[in-house]
Amino acid sequence: MVETTPNTPFSSAASTFPRLLLQNAQMRADLPAMREKDLGIWQTWNWPQVAAEVRAFACGLAALGFRRGMTLAVIGDNRPRLYWAMAAAQCLGGIPVPLYQDAPAADMSYVLEDAEIDFAVAEDQEQVDKLFEIKQTLSRISHIVVDYERGLRHYGQAELRTFEKIQELGRAYDLAHPDFFMQEVGAGSAQETAIILYTSGTTGKPKGVCHSHQAMIATATTLVEFDQLNQNDNILCYLPLAWIGDFLYSYAQSMLTGLCLNCPESPHTVMTDLREIGPSYYFGPPRVYENILTQVMIRIEDASWIKRTMFHSFMKVAKRVGLRILQGEGGIGLGDRLLYALGELVVYGPLKNVLGLSRVKVAYTGGEAIGPDLFDFYRSIGVNLKQLYGMTETCVSVCMQASGEVKLDTVGRPMRGVEVKIATDGEVLVRSPGLMQGYFKRPDDTAEAIDDDGYFHTGDAGFFDHDGHLKIIDRAKDVGKMADGRMFAPKYIENKLKFFPFIKEAVAFGDGRNECTAFVNIDIDAVGNWAERRGISYSGYTDLTGQQAVYDLIHECVEKVNIDLSQDSLLAGSQICRFLILHKELDPDDDELTRTRKVRRRFIADKYAILIEALYTGKTSQYIETQVKFEDGRQGKVSADLQIRSAKTFVETKKAA
Repeated sequence: MVETTPNTPFSSAASTFPRLLLQNAQMRADLPAMREKDLGIWQTWNWPQVAAEVRAFACGLAALGFRRGMTLAVIGDNRPRLYWAMAAAQCLGGIPVPLYQDAPAADMSYVLEDAEIDFAVAEDQEQVDKLFEIKQTLSRISHIVVDYERGLRHYGQAELRTFEKIQELGRAYDLAHPDFFMQEVGAGSAQETAIILYTSGTTGKPKGVCHSHQAMIATATTLVEFDQLNQNDNILCYLPLAWIGDFLYSYAQSMLTGLCLNCPESPHTVMTDLREIGPSYYFGPPRVYENILTQVMIRIEDASWIKRTMFHSFMKVAKRVGLRILQGEGGIGLGDRLLYALGELVVYGPLKNVLGLSRVKVAYTGGEAIGPDLFDFYRSIGVNLKQLYGMTETCVSVCMQASGEVKLDTVGRPMRGVEVKIATDGEVLVRSPGLMQGYFKRPDDTAEAIDDDGYFHTGDAGFFDHDGHLKIIDRAKDVGKMADGRMFAPKYIENKLKFFPFIKEAVAFGDGRNECTAFVNIDIDAVGNWAERRGISYSGYTDLTGQQAVYDLIHECVEKVNIDLSQDSLLAGSQICRFLILHKELDPDDDELTRTRKVRRRFIADKYAILIEALYTGKTSQYIETQVKFEDGRQGKVSADLQIRSAKTFVETKKAA
């Protein structure tokens, strides 16, 4: 039984996040728990200060009527108070439900209603406005708490209060009920739901995934032991609060080890803040690493001829020997080692410093497959980037790559305590301590996802190699066959295309067809920079995509991918025969991508059916008019006459050993 006196240290095996928080406040009193950059200055809170902030807010919520089992919506960027709000809800036996901050009001309304939200904590005026718009049709939201109150001076709604006012109310409530907070924390159990995280909704409406304290803490414990994290580590919190990657790798690992969380000043200053903090642990989906590489390549193209030549020359050295050095392999000649050391001095080291990755002990990517070329780039310059595999329903971590055992085409071996097996149809099945309790209010969906033996059906197709490493091919529903029976794995092809800094997104088609085709989204920053240096004028995205020079540029990228595919015996038949550049960027607000930037393949196939037909009927152009949704909620139309190009394909060859 947990004692209710504040000075009693909790067991090292604390079973809930509130107990871990109070344990850190007692054992790590002088260590920084959280930092936030505000107006260019880093503000710091130690563990006792964080515990006091959480306690005051929790008591304030209780004074307003928040009770055990209730849900609390949390909406905004990575802010200390939003993390404190999640912890406060857990202290009272409530359940935080973080939402994607860039979601429009209509998407938020679905989650708020589905999760039965009465209390909401919002970062700023933008999120508050969405909530009041939603309240017109969803009246059950009775309390809205705002962190940053700028612009809200004339808002007079009775249900709106500031974070400070709730804490003032909480301190008064705490004085009047001095035993209340510790009793609530003591009443919590490891089996209670710690958080509800909504899936990205790739194939339909998002579902609320319920995870217990026990599952999250068990998974975080395994991760911490795997990479030897401790209280001296630092993490930059920039991933959406609604994504399980942030909750597990930031919040849970911080509570477990006492490491420090660092919140950037804004989403636009993440790269600058990353350099200043120099985190020792870094996690991000492939798109983050893609965006970083794109910015690197833009800067290289703008550099002098000497710098460009030096960069490309040393990158050839890195590709040849950097991966082997990182893996700890022998047989590397003295000359190559000296060249690599020189490259570290003049190229790799400065580059990692600019990227904020100089102090990173380990970096991970997950969420979806990463292109092998992108993976090679980071590891070749000495960044210990590794892949992991999992999903929201499994607390992410199913398989992870151990340092020194990294393969480009696998996601590592199953983690301790995790059981993975391959079904007869090739689907990956998982049973683990981190498995979800179930989908919120969806018993039928839960029963469909978890079989009678307790295995979760991931929907991914994969197999184990001879070393016991899991290899994921693609989403099982997306893997198909060309008309001649050869494999068609669209995500693999798309990742090949997205390695080029000029290509931001791609969608491949070919299942049941005689040939593979593709839509391409250009990266407006990279291609715009490229066009400006060549004196090519354009008025916007649609105009730029129609330029012949831009088509020539993408055409070259496509044919390079085809050369690479021709050397893969499984996918040589999936070379891209025809392609077009879409006239608009694929956008979550238009339902073409999920909030985690995953392609909603079936939706896109239906929406752009006329373009797919044009690709397969030999047309050289196709007119299209598309409805789009602007950030302010207005709708409009974008139209264009899209070019369709044929690309050269190559005879299948075998890669040299």
